[in-house]
Amino acid sequence: MNNWTLVYEGFEPSKEGLREALCTLGNGYFATRGAAPESEADEIHYPGMYLAGGYNRLKTEIAGHVVENEDLVNMPNWLLTKFRPEGGDWLNLLSVDILFYRQELNMKEGLLSRTIRFRDKQNRETTLTQRRFVHMEHMHMAALETTIIPENWSGRIQVLSALDGTVINAGVERYKQLNNKHLEPVKSGTVDEDIIYLLVETNQSHLRVAEAARTRVYSGGEPIEVERKLVKQPGYIGQEFFVDGGEKKPVKIEKIVSFYTSRDFAISDPVLEAAAAVKQAGNFDELLQSHILQWGHLWDRCDIRLSDSDRPQMILRLHIFHLLQTVSRNSIDLDIGVPARGWHGEAYRGHVFWDELFIFPYLNMRIPNLTRSLLLYRYRRLNRSRLAAQEEGVRGALYPWQSGSNGREETQQLHLNPKSGRWLPDHTHLQRHVNIAIAYNVWQYYKATGDLEFLSTYGAEMILEIARFLAGITTFNQKLDRYEILGVMGPDEYHDGYPESEKPGLNNNAYTNVMTVYVLRTALKALEVLPPKRRNDLLEALGLEQAELDRWQDITRKMRVVFHGDKIISQFEGYDQLLEFDWEGYRKKYSNIQRLDRILEAEGDTPNRYKASKQADALMLFYLFSAEEIQELFTQMGYDFDPGIIPRNIDYYLKRSSHGSTLSNIVHSWVLARSDRPRSLELFHRALESDVSDVQGGTTHEGIHLGAMAGTVDILQRCYTGLEFHDDILFLNPNIPRELPKLSMRIKYRGNWFDIAATPESMTIASSEGELQATKVSFQDKVYELKPGETLTFDLGKEK
Repeated sequence: MNNWTLVYEGFEPSKEGLREALCTLGNGYFATRGAAPESEADEIHYPGMYLAGGYNRLKTEIAGHVVENEDLVNMPNWLLTKFRPEGGDWLNLLSVDILFYRQELNMKEGLLSRTIRFRDKQNRETTLTQRRFVHMEHMHMAALETTIIPENWSGRIQVLSALDGTVINAGVERYKQLNNKHLEPVKSGTVDEDIIYLLVETNQSHLRVAEAARTRVYSGGEPIEVERKLVKQPGYIGQEFFVDGGEKKPVKIEKIVSFYTSRDFAISDPVLEAAAAVKQAGNFDELLQSHILQWGHLWDRCDIRLSDSDRPQMILRLHIFHLLQTVSRNSIDLDIGVPARGWHGEAYRGHVFWDELFIFPYLNMRIPNLTRSLLLYRYRRLNRSRLAAQEEGVRGALYPWQSGSNGREETQQLHLNPKSGRWLPDHTHLQRHVNIAIAYNVWQYYKATGDLEFLSTYGAEMILEIARFLAGITTFNQKLDRYEILGVMGPDEYHDGYPESEKPGLNNNAYTNVMTVYVLRTALKALEVLPPKRRNDLLEALGLEQAELDRWQDITRKMRVVFHGDKIISQFEGYDQLLEFDWEGYRKKYSNIQRLDRILEAEGDTPNRYKASKQADALMLFYLFSAEEIQELFTQMGYDFDPGIIPRNIDYYLKRSSHGSTLSNIVHSWVLARSDRPRSLELFHRALESDVSDVQGGTTHEGIHLGAMAGTVDILQRCYTGLEFHDDILFLNPNIPRELPKLSMRIKYRGNWFDIAATPESMTIASSEGELQATKVSFQDKVYELKPGETLTFDLGKEK
């Protein structure tokens, strides 16, 4: 197989939604689902179009409450292109005999193509070939090429090329009871005979969105003139025309589209810019050439290569492809975060969660200025987060679990369980660990880049204010002589409270408590790193006095962590009192129990009663830190910690997880990498299949799982290579599974590029010629100096 292409043979209506999500094309500014151009939203297709950060709020009365939700808006559909033989039916694949069907996503070139040969009711056979791209270099541009070949007939062909702004948000079944009409028409019209434009506006955020389309027709490779009829209604504009079709003679319709908004830089008016862009643009092939060139440059720095591994290599590239389509160079300065489900659909409403924790490590080592820009999304919402902390009665910054336009908490008040049909209170805003992830991400970016200017100007302030908030929700238990954090949720969303309690929240979640210690320590380190003048200015501006810093130190020495059984870290206080769950019985009863929370609620039960997790929670500690780092943290807190208990903890919680989150296999694969490489690799391969095989049984069509995609990439780039950065040294501690013949990649560290190749037997790291400085590299407790143009080779020995 070609490991640069995702190929679908045959038309399968039930799988179109999945294919549309996985074949989405984007460039970090906007994205278009891989829907058929002739399709409109129905039970099979959903041709969504999304602007990065394009949000709007609507209110709905439901279950006796008025709720307001902020959604990623489905923007006007630019793809809409239909054709039919004169007097016949518009193409509908459900009403013709399909003789051949192939859809191919070329990830190397960022090109989606579709070839169909079909026979209609009049026994006319036609071949349809379509190609499309969303331009990676020219961020406002996209193009669709449609080639029609009458195979056994001749006659006139009627074509419709349109821009449809009457679309609504209807891509997620469980949201359909909510108000979903976000767009209002403003105006539409023509510019020259072959250009149409459409202007709409979101009805709450008042974002104006303009699209322009230039449609040209070619026969025998030459442009031909056609008489066009304007089709127009509020929010919709199109052109219909006829073209003569001859047997075996291709007719090509070329649609060049531009997309602008009132939020864009360096524009006067979005309609003027959109019309000018398509008027000045080259043809499809000219635009495609520069688009492919840009993708080539991206792959040169961003590819990760696996030898002798076609399907894993293909899926790995698919994951990288969607990462680079969601956030790219075009995203820099857009004031956007990284949405958990990409710009690929409407699941989670396009909101930003904690998935950056899994995504930024890949970007840090390839496009670090992009990470910097995405971190600034958080910095610009720092004041809003300070307000949220004040509302909780503490100082510092409380970032939301779900973030959208302005950084307020966007977590829904109610959520629908589709299995029971009931609307239920949503307590997931109690996941305070999103703040920990932001502080962690800032510090990891600094460690990878040495960007002291960013740390001084933005990063340290975020870390300090998050540390202040976490210290503020920490209380001292005099009886235990320990600090505690009460009433929160950890990463495991199955548990949002105690079984018999009406009050939501859990006490002493191990992940939250330990990571709070990490953040407090990091905040104190950040102060030490800052230049003295900036440090003093920041302390003065924030009103941070020595007494408060001393309390932070005290918390790091006396934070409470609860254990049970044979030195098992309790996920939270009282976890050991919960019931064991009947895993075998429920797997027999329901087969797929990944969403065990929905199953139990529909039965009138709750996962709060059981030792059953949606995903890794306490085990996240072993995902983020090495055994040595964990030991240091626990020693700091005053606990004796033997790294030998780590495998026991992994085994304990792995047996009690339903893997209801796509992130779960990522974390479990990572933490098993040192103790059980075959099992680690098995979970890695399972994680690879999460979206491409839709292992959750029908969620990927609503949007990809970007954190899980990035997590699979990170397992290869950091986990199996043992790649870490500490104290200005690049550390390598490889543990390559025997079943991975060879792994190779490029990374950027502190401004220098390195080529890394690893097999189970050896590892090489080469510094590119022309780099300006030598780099310290550590392998097996020995530090080497790697100079520009030099290569280090390490013998990994035989598998233990």
